Amino acid sequence: MLTLILQSLVDGILMGGIYGLVAIGLTLIFGVMKIINFAQGALLMLGMYISYWSFIYLGINPYLSIPLSAISLFFIGALIQKTILSKMLNAPEHNQLLVTLGIMLVIENLALILWSPDFRSVKLEGFIQTLNIGGIGVNVPKLIAFIAAIVLSIALFLFLKKTMLGKAIRATSINRNGALLSGINTNRINYIAFGLGASLAAIAGSLITPFFYTSPTVGATFILKGFVVVVLGGLGNFIGAIIGGLIIGVSEALGGAFLPGSLKELMTYIIFVIVLMAKPNGLFGGKAR
Repeated sequence: MLTLILQSLVDGILMGGIYGLVAIGLTLIFGVMKIINFAQGALLMLGMYISYWSFIYLGINPYLSIPLSAISLFFIGALIQKTILSKMLNAPEHNQLLVTLGIMLVIENLALILWSPDFRSVKLEGFIQTLNIGGIGVNVPKLIAFIAAIVLSIALFLFLKKTMLGKAIRATSINRNGALLSGINTNRINYIAFGLGASLAAIAGSLITPFFYTSPTVGATFILKGFVVVVLGGLGNFIGAIIGGLIIGVSEALGGAFLPGSLKELMTYIIFVIVLMAKPNGLFGGKAR
């Protein structure tokens, strides 16, 4: 029993890092533009396909294709913001939700047309898949993804805190009108923020490609968890996104260990409801930090 619990904790923590990375992209976009981006999962899916096809046709390791997927999705995200979402910033929230939902459906259906609904996977030859540490199995691709997610999260946090561009993003997030009066080009910040959010989704997609199936609808698996993590940690809060991701990852793993397959996510949503009943604004109050 102890081994099972420890194994579930390890698996949950490793997967929680990925959930946190997805949630940080959502948090960044919401913090700057106040738009809840339903298309984030579809952008993650595009990142997975870039890594998958790079591996199949060019033989590039999925981890080495991360710069390609990140840069590609940055420009795709900036284009989406400039051509579509820039016109929706002052629209009612339900209209914004419907627009991002529409973007998600367009991307997913284009992927279905181009690549079919087949599930695809990457097999890395000569790559150690599992380490045995004290009787606990540690999935190496998940471990790499977790470490990369934490490093990226720290790097993004330092970027927002220490650089001029990062400070401009934070200023726009805190007070758009004040940032505009201070000489900050808030439209440019919107493009950059959405592009960065899309890049984070793409990086998360590339990181999970070695151990997760690739398909046009795979984003739906992560976008729901991403929203739960964002709300759990507090809308607009980076630290909350990481901690929320770890909580959801661990609760999901424990649920899978002790509950029937159809109920394995029950613990996730029980924790979610309990936290929101106690703290409606999330664990960290929802303030951008």
